[in-house]
Parts: sequence; structure tokens; C-alpha cells
Amino acid sequence: MIKRICVYCGSGPGTNPAFVAAARQFGKILVLNGIELVWGAGKYGIMGEIARSVLQNGGSATGVIPEFLIRKEGTLEGTTHLIVTKDMHERKQKFWELSDAFVALPGGVGTLEETVEQMTWIQIGRSKKSMLLANIEGFWDPLICLLEHMRRLEFIRPGLEFNQLVANQVDEILPILNGTLVSKRPGMNGNGHLAAELGRHF
Repeated sequence: MIKRICVYCGSGPGTNPAFVAAARQFGKILVLNGIELVWGAGKYGIMGEIARSVLQNGGSATGVIPEFLIRKEGTLEGTTHLIVTKDMHERKQKFWELSDAFVALPGGVGTLEETVEQMTWIQIGRSKKSMLLANIEGFWDPLICLLEHMRRLEFIRPGLEFNQLVANQVDEILPILNGTLVSKRPGMNGNGHLAAELGRHF
């Protein structure tokens, strides 16, 4: 049973208003389903929007942030629980310890690094916790294509496979994580633009 979800996402809003809207919507969905948010404690961008949405709707939000980032970025006021770590490595370990599943909303290099690390832990059998890409407006299409490219070239192969979860709509995230909605890989779901992306990039 999922009680806490860690959300990886950007400290900026991005250029597409749909990204912020998705964060706000998912924050509300978490509260309606009695699920606590674990996130990077940031108050800006998508990070701030999802946490504010959770808190404004009466939910619980636990922020985890290294000390040096507090001075640089600050933290969101009203956070339910704030955990300060000594560095980024301890922060990511706390994310893993506190959370039952992981969701990646749009974000930058930090979001990508955290997401891929979770995929790696799943791939090598060190974690059984789900990692889902919230593919808002196709944001994660290039990464999905790269993963398919790795499969075609057998760098991701039997014995090193992992369950790559993808939701194209915010309201699909929890059903997919709970196993009531199937997340299909590109090429299995008739998603033509992804097939085209595979051909264009590789």
C-alpha cells in the first residue's frame, strides 16, 4: 500500500503552463487519496507548486534538503516536516527510506539524475519500489526513446530489465502505481509520435 510518494521535479516552472498545472493537480490527488508527499523542500518552480497544493488541501509534505541548498534556495514555509541532510547523497537516501514509490514530473538535470538512479536501483535488484515518469505534454519522450534505444541494442536486456512506468496524464499516475491501469512501453500502445521520435533520434 502506498502511503508516501516522493516526487522529483524542477525548481523552475518550465515554459509550458501545463507543467505547473500538473503539479497542482497531482498535489490535490495525493491529498484526496491520503498519500503524503516527500519532495526536495524547495519553494520555487514545480517543487514549490506541488507542495503548496498538498498543504493548501490539508495534506502532509515532508521536505528533504541538504544544508547548503537552504542558503541557496530556501525552503517552503509551512512544510509539515523538514529534514536537513549533510549532502545530496544523504538526501537521496532519505528520499528512498521515506517513500513507497517515486514519480518524476518535468525538471532539469537534478530531476533526471534522481530518476535514473532509482531506475538503476530497480534494475540491479536493490529496490522494488516503483519509479514512474509523469510524461506531461510528452516531456519525457526523449528519455523514453533513449531507454528503448538501449533495449534495442541490448544494454537493457533480460536479467537487467526493469518495469518502466509511464503516465501521460496526471490522473493515470496512481492507477498505474497501484496496478489498476497498465503502463505500456512505446510501440505497444499505438503511440505514433514516440515511434517517430525513435526513428528521428536513432
